[in-house]
Amino acid sequence: MNTIFIVLPILTLLMFDLGLTLKPADFKLIAERPKPVLIGLFGQIILLPLIAWGIISALNSELLALNYHLTPLFIIGMMLVACSPGGSSSNVFSMLAKGDVALSVTLTACSSILTLFTLPLIMSWVTAEVGEAVNIHLPVGKLLVQNLVLMVVPIAVGLTVSLLRPNAAERLHGVLKRIAMPALVLLVTVFFFQHKQTIVSEFGSLGLTMTILILACTGCGALLSCLFRLTGRERRTLVIEIGMQNAAQAITIACSPLIFNNEIIAIPAIIYALMMNLVLLAYVALTKLLPGTK
Repeated sequence: MNTIFIVLPILTLLMFDLGLTLKPADFKLIAERPKPVLIGLFGQIILLPLIAWGIISALNSELLALNYHLTPLFIIGMMLVACSPGGSSSNVFSMLAKGDVALSVTLTACSSILTLFTLPLIMSWVTAEVGEAVNIHLPVGKLLVQNLVLMVVPIAVGLTVSLLRPNAAERLHGVLKRIAMPALVLLVTVFFFQHKQTIVSEFGSLGLTMTILILACTGCGALLSCLFRLTGRERRTLVIEIGMQNAAQAITIACSPLIFNNEIIAIPAIIYALMMNLVLLAYVALTKLLPGTK
């Protein structure tokens, strides 16, 4: 089974569901509270790819003399995750952590739009740096078209339903949020069995690498929040938003016949999705134990 036929409807449903949750007030938040929005977008759009490339450079540096080096395909896959927008599940994690859900929705929507432009730009540079060795090139035009069709259109349709039929949008969201996690589990399961040997052999090193990326990004989210004196709710949201990326989009781009058409590139995203949920579930549990802040 080609995983592209599983991930395409999953990504479309996730983006449609994101559109259903959007309200005009979410966009007003940019003008009303620009500081947490801009800090969150800076962390997600600019800082996260820089952190990912720093980790890659450290792993592949001869100075460190490490036994593990990321292959070009895994480098492309890891950077693809780092350049993706925020995951729609971040809104649920923000709610569980008693974060600022409105801020989470705004950041997810804004990053989904901004990465339409930043992702092709950064990935063009990445593939030029490491892709030649494995004959991987990025068709930027096709990537832009695919992202418009699979992300912007579903979000726009969901937003339209939310504006015209708010009650129906709420009911649909209630159904889709229950479907999203089982659908992602199905995707990971199918992908695992198709690439079991590679995933098992690389999981120790690549799993550690992706976990380091997640911890570094969530840590930077906490640091940025403290430096700019954001509220506790805003801080918890930024930790989650900067740490959680849209793995489904990264997998779609990696597997798409129009773009990379290479499922090995999707393996970092699959491992990232697993480790990301474990790390953020632990973070949510930690927020329950620590005294709440305003």
